[in-house]
Amino acid sequence: MRVLLAGGAGYIGTHTAVSLLDAGHDVVLLDDLSGTHAVAAERVETITGRAAPLVVGNAADDAVVTAAFDEHGPFDAIIHFAAFKAVGESTQKPLEYYANNLDSTFALLRVGLERGIRSFVFSSTGTVYADPDDLPFTEESTTSVDLSNPYSKSKRMNEVILADVARVNPELNVTVLRYFNPVGAHRSGLIGEDPAGIPNNLMPFVSRVAIGSLERVGIFGDDYDTPDGTGLRDYIHVVDLADGHVAALQKAQPGYAVYNLGTGVPVSVLELVAAFEEAVGRELPKQVLARRPGDVAATYCDPGKARRELGWSTRLGIDDACRDYWHWQQSNPSGYAGA
Repeated sequence: MRVLLAGGAGYIGTHTAVSLLDAGHDVVLLDDLSGTHAVAAERVETITGRAAPLVVGNAADDAVVTAAFDEHGPFDAIIHFAAFKAVGESTQKPLEYYANNLDSTFALLRVGLERGIRSFVFSSTGTVYADPDDLPFTEESTTSVDLSNPYSKSKRMNEVILADVARVNPELNVTVLRYFNPVGAHRSGLIGEDPAGIPNNLMPFVSRVAIGSLERVGIFGDDYDTPDGTGLRDYIHVVDLADGHVAALQKAQPGYAVYNLGTGVPVSVLELVAAFEEAVGRELPKQVLARRPGDVAATYCDPGKARRELGWSTRLGIDDACRDYWHWQQSNPSGYAGA
């Protein structure tokens, strides 16, 4: 299978490219490099020993997508990772988020359908679930477009659009993958998460503290109704997440399908920090802060549908994720920019 990865030079895109290449598929990466570096694509080739051509351009531009098809096609499938993804920023820049996150889907669908793709896999999020008490989330749990931020809203809007497109294109396989909390890095230490500025997510923040570029780990709330008072999340190793995309492509059927990709095992903030300290070999400075607006006590999924229908399940745990992320951070203390 020949696959176009939109946003393919990013964190999840590069790991998925490696998994696809290792499984014998061909990939082409399309990325505007607004949130990553070209060296990430080069390292995919280093890891796999196979070509991973990079097309630099905006996936929201029909002409760019058409040029990718003209130069590197035909493609059997598109995996759509390309999106702005900072929840907090999306509340300050709603127009930019809606425009980018919806227009990229429109362009990829318009060109892809015209060129005869068979499968379309969309990178969605567990934040589309609307009832925080409906745990663990299943694919039938309540969703909404009336969510707390434009990022999550744009993902749910895309799901609705894709369901409608699948309905009138019965030959097309459309798969929506709702991620929970991706963590970790490739075991080689060559590719990993490289957030710009101060990270929004916990593991890269903890890793920056461990490497010495940030002062202390902030614990946002220790008075939740959870075993240790800190928030519970479903942390999935990015390599397992990448393998989920391979399974989704290989098992895709005509129509529209949704799958949760997570472990189903909630891990607390303090548990993750302790696991990272174990990987680092020392205690890290921490500070308990006030709860952040919008945070909930717990969010995790039931991944049983993916196990039953895709034959996919996670193999790696939080200790593996911390070990692999710390290896990435030590090997790349300044991220890709230091390469």
